[in-house]
Amino acid sequence: MLGIGAAVAGVQDGDGFTAAGPEEYTFSGELRPIGEEFVPQAPAVSGLDRERLLAEGSEPAVALTEFSAWVRAVSAGAQPVMCGYPASYDWTFLYWYLIRFTGASPFGHSGCLDMKTLYATKAGLPLRAVAKGSMPRELLSRRRHTHHALDDAVEQAELSANLMEWQGPGSPR
Repeated sequence: MLGIGAAVAGVQDGDGFTAAGPEEYTFSGELRPIGEEFVPQAPAVSGLDRERLLAEGSEPAVALTEFSAWVRAVSAGAQPVMCGYPASYDWTFLYWYLIRFTGASPFGHSGCLDMKTLYATKAGLPLRAVAKGSMPRELLSRRRHTHHALDDAVEQAELSANLMEWQGPGSPR
């Protein structure tokens, strides 16, 4: 993991969901690589330069400690939830880095929400039938997918807020 980005999608409580502006509360950082084994194409996809990050990237323990503090601050005593599409990909890396470099996760051990599953449930579709390309356009972000951690986090926060507010055909009435 070379970049970390996060954006607050909103707040859900007993009264429902309230969206936040996807760029209102954000966190971004670039990490120093932790090993010599890596897929050479991976940094290129995000536009990151591994050699630059070896010299200038934040120590993972520092960046993840700052990230954890940011999550706790923006969640203001509520249970923060990491959302992803698909959550399993980002969650795997994020959780491992949090435990390895800080010893704890502000999300607990299971505080993640898979937006692909959320959409499938609200749309009344089997999970295997779900792809972003087949989702209603009003749910999708209009932002260009750059693979830059903060850009992608803002894009995903927008999708998350849209999905939380959407009353799809499979939603309980």
